Amino acid sequence: MTRTPGRRAPQWRHTLILGLALLAVPPLALSAAPAVKTTAPTAAAAQGDQGGYQLPSPALQAVVDAPRAPTLSLSPRRDLAALLETPPLPSINDVAQPELKLAGLRINPATHSASRFSFADKLWLMSVADGKERQISGLPQPLSIATFAWSPDQKYIAFNQVHAATHTNELWIVDVDAGSARRLVGDLNTVMGDGYSWQPDSRGLLVMQQLKGQGAAPAAGGIPTGPAIQQTEADAGVRTIRTYQDMLKNEADARLFDYYASAQPAKVALNGVTTPLSTGGVYWDVTLSPDGRYLLSERVVRPYSYLVPASAFARRIEVLSAVDGKLEHTVADLPLKEGLPTGNDAVATGVRRIDWRADAPATLVWAEAQDGGDPNREAKVRDAVLMQAAPFDKPPVTLAQLGSRYAGIQWGRGDLALLNESWWKNREVKQWRIAPDQPEKAAELLSARSSQDRYNDPGRPGLVRDVNGRSRLQVSADGRSIFLYGLGASPEGDRPFVDRFDLDSKQTTRLFHSQAPSYAAPVALLDQEGTSLLLTRESPDEPANFYVQSLADATASPKALTHFQHPLPQLRGVSKEQIRYKRNDGVDLTATLMLPPGYNAKKDGPLPLLMWAYPGEFKTAEAASQVTDSPYRFNAISYWGPQAFLAKGYAVLVSPSMPIIGEGDKEPNDTYLPQLIANAEAAVNEVVRRGVTDREHIAIGGHSYGAFMTANLLAHTRLFKAGIARSGAYNRTLTPFGFQAEERNYWQAQDVYQKMSPFNYADKIKDPILFIHGVDDNNSGTFPIQSERMFAAVKGLGGTSRLVMLPNESHAYRARESIMTMLAESERWLEQTVGPGKPIKKQR
Repeated sequence: MTRTPGRRAPQWRHTLILGLALLAVPPLALSAAPAVKTTAPTAAAAQGDQGGYQLPSPALQAVVDAPRAPTLSLSPRRDLAALLETPPLPSINDVAQPELKLAGLRINPATHSASRFSFADKLWLMSVADGKERQISGLPQPLSIATFAWSPDQKYIAFNQVHAATHTNELWIVDVDAGSARRLVGDLNTVMGDGYSWQPDSRGLLVMQQLKGQGAAPAAGGIPTGPAIQQTEADAGVRTIRTYQDMLKNEADARLFDYYASAQPAKVALNGVTTPLSTGGVYWDVTLSPDGRYLLSERVVRPYSYLVPASAFARRIEVLSAVDGKLEHTVADLPLKEGLPTGNDAVATGVRRIDWRADAPATLVWAEAQDGGDPNREAKVRDAVLMQAAPFDKPPVTLAQLGSRYAGIQWGRGDLALLNESWWKNREVKQWRIAPDQPEKAAELLSARSSQDRYNDPGRPGLVRDVNGRSRLQVSADGRSIFLYGLGASPEGDRPFVDRFDLDSKQTTRLFHSQAPSYAAPVALLDQEGTSLLLTRESPDEPANFYVQSLADATASPKALTHFQHPLPQLRGVSKEQIRYKRNDGVDLTATLMLPPGYNAKKDGPLPLLMWAYPGEFKTAEAASQVTDSPYRFNAISYWGPQAFLAKGYAVLVSPSMPIIGEGDKEPNDTYLPQLIANAEAAVNEVVRRGVTDREHIAIGGHSYGAFMTANLLAHTRLFKAGIARSGAYNRTLTPFGFQAEERNYWQAQDVYQKMSPFNYADKIKDPILFIHGVDDNNSGTFPIQSERMFAAVKGLGGTSRLVMLPNESHAYRARESIMTMLAESERWLEQTVGPGKPIKKQR
């Protein structure tokens, strides 16, 4: 029922991930305006220092307010689709609503839900056969859908309606044939997940409701009852503990966490009759078995921690009766996990990634580390995959023993499942064919490759939902083939495909391949034999729309189902080119160069250019050199990346390759700075060679690890005349147990941590840098103090800098006022440092 971080959500549920939307709440006092500091105020800069939020130019405002295309969800039988639409960005009045930060969670106390600002306000149905749309009557107004799910029999859609103005958190259902909606039950608790899931027979749902009889919430703060105490044990060994935020700080916080996270499991019939199951508690996950007879319960228990989030708290895993909630079997009692061994392949010991086997009535499957969870320990077998069937009175059987970490299974039938394993250290991934009904049968290796080798990715297996609503492998009618969907990465760019894979011969037959001059991405095969395909198709000036393509008739044209329009027609005609160039050591690099509509470099001369990047770690130069993206994708102009500044006449270089390579046993970060500088030099040389800009008018920017990159490039080069660094981390001693892909802790690699920290070289930053950060950043490592201290260092050392702290914003900014201010500040910064967005020769 709930989704565990790092764990794949059940594929029979559709959770909305829709961007930022309007949440209706009562009027609140507006949040304080952004805190702005600047080291060298100018008349232009002072315009943003008068208090209040800012607006950028009308051209950038239009980018923020551009309409978004609806989200489509295919029904279980793949003949209907639900479409959902989100409204514009929420206001700061909405984002500033009360929010609790407890145990790594952010909670809306008014609705007993996870804090979110992304809601759909329109829902309708569409026939996949002809694209005809049907409206739904009886929907709540205003509509604010957090999540939704098709019933296994496709007769209903359930959705979670969260309405902050009335403090309601409700479950509604849509009768698909009647095209009408009605409220089913209220008082859901969605702090830990979606709060509901369909029974396999579609006759009702399993829900998590707010716990009754708790009384008023415990008082926060007040007079302390004593100190918060923590203690270590000398023989616990070296443990890696990330720099988490929003942790519990004391027992008062723990009581608040208990109050808002505790829920009551219950069954609710389609007529609204509710039957409580088991006892109330803090449930991390509750899922029904495929036959509907059992519940897999993962309940959080004390002791809690002030160091790690709720996902690492002690947990009791049990099997309960789905009839009355009585205990049937105790699987495991997992202890509190305050840290792991060093390394990205480190895991906790004991039961891990437990779930139901999708193709069996009631069989549990999980992994257990055989190396103590320590990747530094020599071991032939790293993980064992175990399986135990109801009534759970026999010991588990071993399904597989793996040389690396278990990475999930796609279930098909008793003689067919695909088991995946991976090892971060060398980026190796493997896929095996297994026969789950015959665990003694040797597994058959289907593929082994580097996860970073995009060119040789065979694709992901296609899945369909069975009669119980479980995702299983899509198998051909003769039972001999499965279907693979891939990005089709190649030196020409991504060209998505669908293959039919023969399980006996191991040969593939290509059923579909995207062709220039458009970009087509497969969504789902619509029949068992793979003769009809739902896809999206787009081109640089046409946004993605849904089509049905016949694969049986090569001459048939795709049939359009939707007709979404260009959200910013004034920017139709933007030029986009996938450019390629080399680093000084021969490594091939790529980037996407975008130019304003109507611009001609030879005729108009160079433009100021904004480069926006994000470094990535690779194990081989070959993988780092592979081309990403496609020149035929739609020129989406978002307010979040650099593309927005095309509307102001700037040239932009999107995602120039910034590979940091560590071949073999070498660690990429040991040579981070020289490689980063070489990447940037190559990109600058290429855009200057092309004549689209010159060396005096280039700015560099990035978000998060891209901001870290930006500060380093300004500290160690004079390649750029300005930088924009959003929500970054600049002092790596504040993330001492690793960061990004770095596996070693500070005490193992002090020199690396020190050299990579631009804070240590703030005196070398001679070009202006703009820092923007959310005051409530919850991302691991990017504490707001990182930007505050970096700004203070540049200021104290006589550099030119500006710091903008956005109230009530997390790692990604949500409020319309914040986004507008972010763009206004960036626009002003670019105009002051590299000039307005017009040909340079005309500026002089």
